[in-house]
Amino acid sequence: MFKKMNALLLICMALVLVLSACGQKNNNQSGANTAPTAAPEQNTATNTPETAEVPKIASLSIHITNNLLALDVTAAGGVLGGKAKDFLSHVADRLKDTAKLGVAKEVDMEALLQLEPDVIYADKEFAGQDTAKLEAIAPVKMFDLDEGTWRDHLKLLAADLGREQQAEKFIADYEEQLKRVKGLVQAELGDNPKAMAIRVTAKELRVFGTPRPMGPILFDDLGFTPANGVEKITSSPYEVISQEVLPDFDADAIFVVVNVEADAKKIYDEMQSSPIWKGLKAVKNGHVYLIGEQPWLDYSAIGNKMALDEAEVFFKK
Repeated sequence: MFKKMNALLLICMALVLVLSACGQKNNNQSGANTAPTAAPEQNTATNTPETAEVPKIASLSIHITNNLLALDVTAAGGVLGGKAKDFLSHVADRLKDTAKLGVAKEVDMEALLQLEPDVIYADKEFAGQDTAKLEAIAPVKMFDLDEGTWRDHLKLLAADLGREQQAEKFIADYEEQLKRVKGLVQAELGDNPKAMAIRVTAKELRVFGTPRPMGPILFDDLGFTPANGVEKITSSPYEVISQEVLPDFDADAIFVVVNVEADAKKIYDEMQSSPIWKGLKAVKNGHVYLIGEQPWLDYSAIGNKMALDEAEVFFKK
């Protein structure tokens, strides 16, 4: 009898072991069916704007920083405007969390090192000579902002970040608004009006030429004809002139930037009281437009869009 019981006990134990092994096998198979989570998708041009991963960017150009904003990307760190020693006023509220990396010509290398960026975006004009120190910190991607337009610069950034859709939409919206504003300009000033842009500083009077920052938005986008002689200023952004030659330009519209210094404002007040100024065609017809240094002198996607917004307000009036 005891032998029968022992045999029955051994059979039961064997059955338990078999069932346990089967259960373990099923669990292993179940685990194989629920494979480990796939690695995060890499940032490629095929990513949608919503899924494209944005690297930690250090921008060594104020214009690149502002172009990034047009793509809804905020640089982790950025250089400052040389004169203001800060981010440009028209975008400063959007860069509150962006680390300050000195000015473009004097990058704060210690701050850049502490930032630990994934990539450094730089302007060839300022950083194209010696990039060895930058490359020791992170990969460097150089942009030549003297080649092409702000539209081209925006597209290059978008391609690098997988945000082509956002660049295309930004540009399409700009072009749509531009058609509207050009219609307002034509209604106010007629066909082919001549325009010029001047800057009043504490020391001199400047007239802007056809290069960036002012030329492209006035003459390429808004469609103004350069006032007499403006088309000859091509090798630099501006030329210093005397007040006495202002009538020679024969401008239908004058855009005026007055520096923030008190002396510059005083000089502009004196200009407005002078017979030369009062005799200008643009002045007599009420077509003088006082504009701010920013956004008009920021040749970026955001800068041009904000300048276009102001132009629309001017000509709606």
